Amino acid sequence: MNKGSDYLNTVNSTINSIRLTEYSHGTGCGCKLSPKMLDEILGNQENGFQDFNLIVGNESNDDAAVYDLGDGRALISTTDFFMPIVDDPYIFGKIAACNAMSDIYAMGGKPLMAIAIFGWPLDKLSTEIGAKVIEGGRAICTEAGISLAGGHSIDSPEPIFGLSVTGIVNVADIKKNTDAKVGDSIYLSKPLGVGILSTAQKMKKVDFDDHQKAIDQMCKLNDMGIEVAKIFGVNAITDVTGFGLAGHLLEICLGSNVSATIEFDKIPLLPNLHGYLREGCIPGGTQRNFESYSNKVNELSPVQRSILFDPQTSGGLLITASEQANNSLYGVLEKYGNLQAIGTIIQKESNSKIIQVR
Repeated sequence: MNKGSDYLNTVNSTINSIRLTEYSHGTGCGCKLSPKMLDEILGNQENGFQDFNLIVGNESNDDAAVYDLGDGRALISTTDFFMPIVDDPYIFGKIAACNAMSDIYAMGGKPLMAIAIFGWPLDKLSTEIGAKVIEGGRAICTEAGISLAGGHSIDSPEPIFGLSVTGIVNVADIKKNTDAKVGDSIYLSKPLGVGILSTAQKMKKVDFDDHQKAIDQMCKLNDMGIEVAKIFGVNAITDVTGFGLAGHLLEICLGSNVSATIEFDKIPLLPNLHGYLREGCIPGGTQRNFESYSNKVNELSPVQRSILFDPQTSGGLLITASEQANNSLYGVLEKYGNLQAIGTIIQKESNSKIIQVR
């Protein structure tokens, strides 16, 4: 065997033995600042420059910024990055890229190109391992039909990866998180539980098959959003990430001036979550989300709270749609997979919680 082969075998052995999650204090979108902290940091944004071509900006806590090009089309711009949620560097790259791309799909857009955001602890992890992260991100960009066109890198204390993504959408097809209507059904396109299973993995308590299902889900693009946005009667779309199902549904309700009921037993879940909850596999982000939003949700059991506020990474699309959209939505379901109805948008009442879980 020649020296080149010996070197490659050594590199591959090192990559296979590495546990990326041991080099970060948080995992995936569970690293996000809580909504309460974010509000304190951003403060009053009313005095900034006003660009009347900016269709969506900071005012609505939406998934991405949208800029009117003046010809019936608009550009969508977003960025998302985090620390490792899995140990495999290639899979970490894929998940981070999927997660960043999701914001474009949630607005009804098609990605055009991506720019990488990359931080690497050079004193702890080799450049060969870092290259695998970029390779995973590039693989997802290829799957989405775009280029990973550049980026920026720094030497950082913990591994960080994500993308800044530019997309395009017809202005008529833009979907915001502020246009839900009373009577809409609420749909969720991926099961919940990524934060719980990722925490179980970090605590070395997870079953391999259970964790693999979470990985497969996180590596799945939300590209169904392009088709869903064109369906008449689909009123609001967002993606479920670090603030959990409850947090992102609350953003829809607050932005749309409505309330919502959720049928807890209808929420799709990843396997064996109740067992992991009994073993204490609850992300820190769950409590931060609960502290930020609990006053707007009716009283919950400990299990309901742990699932509804569980921070998701590369989670599914949360869609509200009128009755006219149902047949078309289920047609999209047959093409892309699960799309579960979990609740209803209702009239907002001053003496009731915004989200009512049954």
